[in-house]
Amino acid sequence: MQSNDQRAYDRGTTIFSPDGRLYQVEYAREAVKRGGATVGVRTADGVVFASNGPRRSPLLEPESIEKLHDVDGRIGMATTGHVADGRRLVDYGRRYAHQERLRYGDAPDTEPVAKAIADYIQESTQTGGTRPFGTALLVGGVDDDGPRLFEVDPSGTPAEWRAVAVGNQSREVRAFLEAEYEDGLALDTGTTLVLRALADSLGELDAVDVDVATMDADGFTSLALDQRRAAFEAAGLGPAS
Repeated sequence: MQSNDQRAYDRGTTIFSPDGRLYQVEYAREAVKRGGATVGVRTADGVVFASNGPRRSPLLEPESIEKLHDVDGRIGMATTGHVADGRRLVDYGRRYAHQERLRYGDAPDTEPVAKAIADYIQESTQTGGTRPFGTALLVGGVDDDGPRLFEVDPSGTPAEWRAVAVGNQSREVRAFLEAEYEDGLALDTGTTLVLRALADSLGELDAVDVDVATMDADGFTSLALDQRRAAFEAAGLGPAS
């Protein structure tokens, strides 16, 4: 059981414990771990996102739960953890990108958007009356210098990756990516890699339960069910129902 001292630090989102911990941020990270596995892979031409989330009921419309989002035609986002928190942060990213486009007459690059969202998340860890966001984001886009992929965690820390996983069993998925990822992958090969990474760590997958999207120079593309089934077969995972 928690000591009285630890419970006291639990009550405040902005108070460090004597050993330098913010318990509410750590609990938010645990909420992320309970979310569906979400993967991002940077390729030579763009970024591939995939998110696994088994539906609660066959009566649920799959398209009503969005985890992969088009931000402004140049940047895509994937979320895991609390879906509502993720939607709030995606909305913030869209408004920030829109404001930057109006201010400078050009769309912002991926890194400024990722860091603006990270700053917004970080404010919730030092402002009274708020709680940390129980979600993690993958932010990917294609800039003048090529594809970029960032992770933003509940503490508000941004980090750039070539391939990364967040959510349920992310450690196992990341281990697969570390073993199999190669620089210069084609977009189709990157799609195969993210599906194989999820299947290797989570077991049998159904195309209905895996959302896949790509972000390249032509913009954000969310794969329809028949395209996801074709991608499953291309990845050697067999026909998916």
